[in-house]
Amino acid sequence: MLSQQHKAIITATVPLLEQGGEALTRHFYKSMFRDYPQVSPLFNQANQHEGTQQRALANAVLMYAKNIEKLEKLGPLVGTIVNKHVALQIQPEHYPIVGASLLKAIREVLGEEVATDAVIEAWGAAYGQLADILIGAEENLYRQNEQANGGWRGARAFKVVSKTPESDEITSFVLAPADGGKVVTHKPGQYIGIVVNMNGNEQRRQYSLSAAANGDDYRISVKREPGGQVSNFLHDQVHVGDSVQLFPPAGDFVLADSDKPLVLISGGVGITPTLAMLTQALASKRPIHFIHAARNPEVHAFREHVDALAAEHPQLQRFYCYGNLHPRHLDQWLPETRDVEAYFLGPTPFMKAIKSYLREVGVPPSQTHYEFFGPAEALA
Repeated sequence: MLSQQHKAIITATVPLLEQGGEALTRHFYKSMFRDYPQVSPLFNQANQHEGTQQRALANAVLMYAKNIEKLEKLGPLVGTIVNKHVALQIQPEHYPIVGASLLKAIREVLGEEVATDAVIEAWGAAYGQLADILIGAEENLYRQNEQANGGWRGARAFKVVSKTPESDEITSFVLAPADGGKVVTHKPGQYIGIVVNMNGNEQRRQYSLSAAANGDDYRISVKREPGGQVSNFLHDQVHVGDSVQLFPPAGDFVLADSDKPLVLISGGVGITPTLAMLTQALASKRPIHFIHAARNPEVHAFREHVDALAAEHPQLQRFYCYGNLHPRHLDQWLPETRDVEAYFLGPTPFMKAIKSYLREVGVPPSQTHYEFFGPAEALA
């Protein structure tokens, strides 16, 4: 039970987290992987190497500590975490492992003089409260996915029914259930969890669904990442007829109901979820401005597809940029009215720039939407 005394102690540790939260989370992951190697497949080791996972966790822990008295202020952070966990099939039995590793890291990094028994007790109670919130929310999503038409719980076997190069570095995989059944209808913008076995080692990843729902199969479009274990495995060793395991769709970065003009802005492989969003939006009469940036034409995926849609749908305007987007591009390519709903995805530097540019050209911040799994400060 989290008491007021516990909350006061948690609040008092906020300055320590602001100064050393990332060092704490780095130690946490190192310790957890050493003591509990069975959880390693749940984490993208590339993100560990780059530090993005540590920064994201440090931000989440800090936000939780800052808002311990009013958890409703966490806003969409909880939903983002819950959906990521569901896509990876995080289970209740994983939480004690994380909790034990977190408390151990607090004690070892801050030292016994700072991380006293009272501090450890307070953080143990706080973690228990957070774990209960997440476990309950995740169970609700697991149950919804299981009970939905075409839904399931846990891993389900899928066959690769087609494999299509979309550019020099992006390839699409269409995946259909091995049992011949239906699949749960996903929302445009959601992603799927995939399990592959690489030389006897299980790896889990999440990929955006790049086609609209049809009830029969899913499509993911995977960029070959330099040094990316799973992306290179999918490109080089997974072929038509092969099997993979999928978890049900998850994600709350989806199109909101609106009749305002829609702006979809993507960079690189960030185009994948916007394709499903585009298909859904075309069923309405709302104006759509589709803007995509790529390094060069060779890595520009789905250009012919978007061009064909534009030829069929007069409300769709598309604009392409090879190299860096600038505010002048958005100023020229956005509708005359800036009362729009804008969605953007791409690499972190790209998203940071677009977030700033949209504000600069007059789009209200409350009408800009993005999905980003690192610390929120990275896009400030």
